Amino acid sequence: MKGYIHSTESFGTVDGPGVRFVVFFQGCPMRCGYCHNPDTWEYNKGSERTVEELLAEYESYKEFLKSGGITATGGEPLSQPEFLAELFSKAKAQGIHTCLDTSGVTFNPDSHKKIDAVIDSTDLVMLDIKHMDSDEHRKLTGHGNENILAFARYLRERKIPLWVRRVVVPGITDDEDELFRLGEFISELSNLKALDVLPYHDMGKVKYESLGLEYPLADVPPLPKEKAVAAREIIMKGIKAGLRKNRNV
Repeated sequence: MKGYIHSTESFGTVDGPGVRFVVFFQGCPMRCGYCHNPDTWEYNKGSERTVEELLAEYESYKEFLKSGGITATGGEPLSQPEFLAELFSKAKAQGIHTCLDTSGVTFNPDSHKKIDAVIDSTDLVMLDIKHMDSDEHRKLTGHGNENILAFARYLRERKIPLWVRRVVVPGITDDEDELFRLGEFISELSNLKALDVLPYHDMGKVKYESLGLEYPLADVPPLPKEKAVAAREIIMKGIKAGLRKNRNV
């Protein structure tokens, strides 16, 4: 089996715990306004790689990755579920920690056998919940958020450790009420291990220019770090309120 891979990174430090070997999958259905990897959108492009080739590349860096493992990102790794399942299964058989960085958008609550096969060998999922309002989510990404929230609940039922991420974009994902509702939703996720709240940056502009694409958020300024900290505090208030509510139900 071969997968379409955009690229790999030898020493990733922001893609899960420890230092990691990062595999960027090619192909993604989302068109997030702040995406910094637009070169990974198209399907059936990139390099065709086998699982054995990727694991051999991991082995060449193994001595530096003892505290980490393999992270699948993209693009959208779950767009190639069979290949991803084989990669993670064989990695786990070698004792390698596996992390899935996903939008969750391809999850189908009514039919998810292929994703089951991936999650069976997944140690950690990093999930970016971009907006709690489905209409606003669609404006930002081209898709609603129903399957993404269902995927988060599915991971809870599967007891898969979860890191939730939120990129705070000025005027788009920084509404206090929506951030609070995000916290309330997160309070339902008993498998939550970490919450990363990241300030929006526009460093992806260069890639859009090189690809001849218009950058959707050209007029949106980067978010100061202190505002991301303030947004995280609002989310945490929502989590605490949700936990109190859950206890009283």
